Amino acid sequence: MNKVLLFLGLWTGVFLQAQELTPRRWSHLPVGSQFAGVGAVYTEANIYFDPVLQAEDVKATFETAVVAYTYSFAWLNRTARIDVAQAYQQAEWDGLLEGSPTRVERKGWSDTNVRLALNILGAPPLQGKEFLEYHQQHRIQTVVGVGLNVTAPTGQYDADKLLNIGANRWVIRPQLGVVHTRNKWSYELTGAIWFYTDNDEFWMESTREQNPLFALQGHIIYTYRPGVWVAMSAANGQGGESRVNGVAKEDAADNFLYALSAGLPFSRQTGMKVTWIRGETQTDTGADSDSVMAVLSHMF
Repeated sequence: MNKVLLFLGLWTGVFLQAQELTPRRWSHLPVGSQFAGVGAVYTEANIYFDPVLQAEDVKATFETAVVAYTYSFAWLNRTARIDVAQAYQQAEWDGLLEGSPTRVERKGWSDTNVRLALNILGAPPLQGKEFLEYHQQHRIQTVVGVGLNVTAPTGQYDADKLLNIGANRWVIRPQLGVVHTRNKWSYELTGAIWFYTDNDEFWMESTREQNPLFALQGHIIYTYRPGVWVAMSAANGQGGESRVNGVAKEDAADNFLYALSAGLPFSRQTGMKVTWIRGETQTDTGADSDSVMAVLSHMF
């Protein structure tokens, strides 16, 4: 039973922090603009184990409420932005573990996520009339950005429990993104490397380490008019093998994500984004998942 639970705990830590497929993250924003958002995410997943672990029909559900804030500003004579997101999550795992029905539930605050991004090519720092005139005159343009995404270990965590909402470690993700826009079409590509600090308070007084995860995501976006857009997205993540007390767990990821997203405005300041994300493991062990998300945002 311990081997089964250990695999479940290792996989859960990766899943809760890796389901990311976000279009328009490098969008040119007016300097000084602020956005506040609230959203909900529902996820269902099937978890696949090595047959020797005798785990069958293991499923997980995650219900997540999130609040987020974005601020755009001028930095180094370029456009920059900072994003802060905090979620509250309820998670449930159930299935047959070594022939016995098992169910585990957790709820609490997740780890806090902060992202700082700087557009180093294109997207000059503008606001008001100058911002509108720039985009009217530049129907074809390319933006290159760099970013740093940091997940802080602020979430619910109990060292006596294997399954937790928080991961009790820092995750640092440098990013490089390119967006090319031609009239109503935009093509976006982002590469990132996920670096993990050690969790020195892992289950049963052990230490968990994890190798870097390499991720690439792309988006094709069509904008009907300001605020109304649709996007098709795909991503792949590879690597991230775990070690517990120095022993490799042979759990390196090779996952594909697919997504459809749409944005719809309710007014000049308020809009909604809806997203469906499908995740599929390319290995014999791992998970397949489906998520639906709705986010309401307001500019002020």
